[in-house]
Order: sequence, then structure tokens, then C-alpha cells
Amino acid sequence: MQKVLLSIHVLVAIIFVGGSAVAASLFPRYAPLAETAAVPAPERNIAVAKAFHRITGTYAVLALTVPIVGIALAALQGRMGEIWITISMGLTFAAGGLLAAFIHPLQREALNRPDDGQRLRTLSMTSGIYNLLWAAVVILMIARPGAH
Repeated sequence: MQKVLLSIHVLVAIIFVGGSAVAASLFPRYAPLAETAAVPAPERNIAVAKAFHRITGTYAVLALTVPIVGIALAALQGRMGEIWITISMGLTFAAGGLLAAFIHPLQREALNRPDDGQRLRTLSMTSGIYNLLWAAVVILMIARPGAH
């Protein structure tokens, strides 16, 4: 059962967390700018930006299975008290909160009310932080500091 849960945990993380991370990172490149923006942007494509917005949100919801399966696996293995599990859960919560509270709503705003690019710069930075949080979780999952 542990191997099945671990396989599901890793596959769902790669597909859904990875997909939401890529979509969130690429969104600013394609999102529209206000007509007054002085930045030439030939690759701007509202249809692509809308698709990335949908992917970001949908995959983020589906990615909720990652911590659910991870917690079930950690409980089954008797590892819930280990520090790397606790820190990973905190970072996962932070990444999910960042996506739900900032990234996805800012994407919606950028689609509905394009600006001079300030919002897109904020989205790029926030998406980078989101990706760094997930990178830290992966490192913890591999290194498992404090594991017994």
C-alpha cells in the first residue's frame, strides 16, 4: 500500500503541481497589456493567457490530492512527527495560499483590466516564489532532514 500511495503522491505532484507552476510562470508572457503600455509585446495572446489561467486554477484544485495522499502516506509510515514532514506541510500550505490568494486572482485581474505591466511583474515574482516553495518541498522530500 505504501508503494501505491507514494506512486500516486509523486505522479500527482509532477502532473498537477508541475502543471500549475508552469502555467503560472508562463501567464505573464502572454497576458494583455493596456493600450498605453510602451512595451512592445508581439507574443501577447489573450487566448493563451486565458488557457494558462484555467490551467493554473484547475490544476491547483486537483493538486490538493498531493498533500492529502502525502499525509496518508506519512501516517501509514509513522512519520507524522518528523520535522521534514512538518516543514513540508507548512511550505505546501504557504504555496497553496499564495496561489489561491494572490496568483490566481491577479491573473484574473490582468485579463479583465490590463495595466502597463506592473501587475504582470508582480505575477512573475509571485510565481517565482511559488516555484521556489515547491522546490524546497522537493528538496525536503529527498533529503529528509531529521528522519529516523
